[in-house]
Amino acid sequence: MRTARIARKTHETEIEVEVNLDGTGAYAVSTGIGFLDHMIEQFSRHSLIDITCRIKGDLHVDQHHTTEDSAIAIGQCIVQALGDKAGIGRYGEAHSAMDEALSRVVLDISGRPWLVWNAKFTQERLGEMDTELFEHWFHSIAQAVGITLHVEQLYGTNNHHVIEGIFKGFARAMRQAVELDARKGGAVPSTKGVLGEGSLV
Repeated sequence: MRTARIARKTHETEIEVEVNLDGTGAYAVSTGIGFLDHMIEQFSRHSLIDITCRIKGDLHVDQHHTTEDSAIAIGQCIVQALGDKAGIGRYGEAHSAMDEALSRVVLDISGRPWLVWNAKFTQERLGEMDTELFEHWFHSIAQAVGITLHVEQLYGTNNHHVIEGIFKGFARAMRQAVELDARKGGAVPSTKGVLGEGSLV
């Protein structure tokens, strides 16, 4: 089983995260931000990556550190569980429709972190979560895993539908990318013979 666990405590957050890349989409998420919980749960369910994510953050300051650290810790667990990435699909892509909204997510677990973000929101908050933090969450997980990640809102007017569609599309693309392909024979999916381990820089 490809699993990993991280536990750490800083002045900003106390966090515990576990992932199982070969799971069933089971989750236990508690960040203190209800909408963020909902999105991470969607990611787990549709990627089939089991995720436990418990955070006590400095929400009396704002939501930034909690949001950022959830993405970093989940990403660090994913990259640890991937190991040398031998036999994985590496690439993933998904269109995700949610009522009037349609999004597209394309990614490459390349070791070269990059985020292209083409999504806009007309509300400052969804629930109690600042919508400007959605881009930052995806930037942080792309950096932590080492993903080249392109996220695009093709159209949509309901902010909830737009971001939930993006998280579901990301989940389905990640499922493709992390799943093992028997035809690869356990080879690392790169002509270089190695894939980078991501960066937090």
